Amino acid sequence: MMDFRFDIIAEYSHFFLMGTLLTIGLSLAGVFLGSLMGLFIAIGELLENKFIAFIFKAYVGFFRGTPLFVQILIIYFGVIPALFGEANGIVSAIAALSMNAGAYIAETIRAGIQSINRGQSEASRSLGMTKIQSMRYIILPQAIRRILPALGNEFISLIKDSSLASTIATPELMYWAQSMNAQYYRVWESYVSVALIYLILTLTANFILKHFEKKVPVK
Repeated sequence: MMDFRFDIIAEYSHFFLMGTLLTIGLSLAGVFLGSLMGLFIAIGELLENKFIAFIFKAYVGFFRGTPLFVQILIIYFGVIPALFGEANGIVSAIAALSMNAGAYIAETIRAGIQSINRGQSEASRSLGMTKIQSMRYIILPQAIRRILPALGNEFISLIKDSSLASTIATPELMYWAQSMNAQYYRVWESYVSVALIYLILTLTANFILKHFEKKVPVK
């Protein structure tokens, strides 16, 4: 019978708590900044200027076409030291998660905008609205309601993807699991524990998002 060491889990419980809080923080920061970037990028992709639209599409293509792990390493070892003089794990993790999420959210928002009947935009223009006013007051509110489930799924994905930040010594959940395993050579206690915590986080997030979606019905 497998000897499961609960005393080791109890010893690391406060580290797991700190790691959980940081994991939640990284995920929230990633989805918030990623949503802002995604909105900006999505609108950029829809611009009539083909050159500018191509730049935004190239950004989306790069971040969707390369592994998040590689992006984290590039930002941690290259971008952040070049900008600030030294590497910082938390800043690098937030930047990588946000930029990666921004690319995926941009495509979600773009699809949401394009799903709105063009007649609504034309009708708003005929009423004297500018393109910006039409986008802000007519198109975006409807598009956001339609893509809420997809945005929720992106947040849940970020919770799991944040585990890659452990590779750059960011003290989130996976970092402490690896620390426990390195100290005690106990695979089950370390990785099963954080797997259950991730499961609880994702199930809780899914429950909250489903409840929120009911409050904001998709039309």
